[in-house]
Amino acid sequence: MQKTPALQITNLSKHFGGAVALDGVSLSVSRGEVHGLLGQNGSGKSTLIKILSGFLAPQPGAKLVLYDREIPLPLTPGQFRELGMAFVHQHLGLIPSLSVTENICLSDFATQNQWRIDWRGETQRIRRILTEYELAIDPTTKIQDLPQVDRCLVAIVRAMEEVRSAQEAHGGEGILVLDEPTPFLPRIGVEKLFNLVRQLVKKDASVIFVSHDVDEIMEITDRATVLRDGQVAGVIETDRTSPEDFIELIIGKRVTAYQATHRKKPADRSAVIVSDLSGATCRNVSFDLSGGEVLGLTGLIGSGFDEIPSLIYGARTALDGMLSIDGKETMLREMNPEKAIGLGMAFLPADRIGASGAGTLPISDNMTLPSMANFARKLGLDRLGMRQWAQETGAAHDVRPNNPDLNLENLSGGNQQKVLLAKWLELKPRLLLLDEPTQGVDVGARQQVFAAIDQAAREGASIVCASTDAEQLAQICDRVIVFAQGRPVIELTGERLTKEEIVFQCYSALSVDQTALVE
Repeated sequence: MQKTPALQITNLSKHFGGAVALDGVSLSVSRGEVHGLLGQNGSGKSTLIKILSGFLAPQPGAKLVLYDREIPLPLTPGQFRELGMAFVHQHLGLIPSLSVTENICLSDFATQNQWRIDWRGETQRIRRILTEYELAIDPTTKIQDLPQVDRCLVAIVRAMEEVRSAQEAHGGEGILVLDEPTPFLPRIGVEKLFNLVRQLVKKDASVIFVSHDVDEIMEITDRATVLRDGQVAGVIETDRTSPEDFIELIIGKRVTAYQATHRKKPADRSAVIVSDLSGATCRNVSFDLSGGEVLGLTGLIGSGFDEIPSLIYGARTALDGMLSIDGKETMLREMNPEKAIGLGMAFLPADRIGASGAGTLPISDNMTLPSMANFARKLGLDRLGMRQWAQETGAAHDVRPNNPDLNLENLSGGNQQKVLLAKWLELKPRLLLLDEPTQGVDVGARQQVFAAIDQAAREGASIVCASTDAEQLAQICDRVIVFAQGRPVIELTGERLTKEEIVFQCYSALSVDQTALVE
């Protein structure tokens, strides 16, 4: 029997100028329930979460009830804490220059009147909390010095503690909102998160779990609300629904997964050669690609594969190594982004807003950034030309809404990625470097991203894709190299290039004899 609602929203709408982000949405989350929230990028999920956190105000007429008490809207910033809610957002909300202890304690400091802080005592307390969650993270470490996985776990622990405080104040009640919490987590990290979620709901807390991953939604949620074009497309019970039904409800139709035709690498030529590349984790890595080939790099978190695109591009400084593009050699420790672009390289980092694009700049500026010189005039930039080019490019790559004047941060994650990929593809790069290209991208938009990558390969680009998404790699790559302990351990091609085999080899690689590595 369904429990009484912990949270109930009715008639929630939000307009941005003439664009309707939410249109009369209703959402009901029961006490002790894990409730999924799904939808394509641009469906309204992020807008709904921002209204709950007090970041945005809804249109008049919306109603919010928490634990049988009507709460006036809009919420003020930070009011969610007083109401027993906690959030983990896509961008985590951590301050890089502060320690783990300082970040976890921030909400306490914001709500308590303390004239003196016992830092030694707080550090010991946070150490006990991290141990309780079975996390081997030093609380004195600055966030900027942690791997991305550990940063995500710290943000989740902070939110968990906020909910626990709310439970103590509200008699066991509390609501945790997880907004795309898993993209940076390895499978073992996802399992830890899910265990923590299950512990919370046993104490009658409720969880709203926002995700693009249908498998995760089916594993952890009791029910799920699907948004499509700002409206509720359906509310379904997870254990009575198939993955195909989920996807059809999200998209509005049955979707066939994009599958590139695997190309066999020519034996007699290599357009790109990487030799003896070493960085912070990877060491003495060598591989080559032909023109038009898509090479996947993968492994477990910490295996070193993920730093290779940034080392080749010069976004990180390589310790050693050589790069050859069409016979032109460059020492990788001397590489930098300006030189890389001059050599015909393009790099799309995983961190869309932090490293790949400028969220507070318009789409037109983001799209034209690598080719800004083409719009330079004696009296300044040809802004009209930039806008027209961005609009035409946006239409070609199905950016929605296709308004060059919108700031990049106002687009959904999938449409941000279309913009950032488009700016490089329009330059016809010789070598395209991708780091988690579909992270946080919905099931519909990722098929478009796959098609764009495949088209670039068909036009002759050599493509390196570093990713932990085995399904993605199996779909788009011609070869996949699996890494362990900073080195390649096996190369998968042909019939072995499947999601299941990639996952199996990533975990099997932990026990591989390091004297028998891929050369």
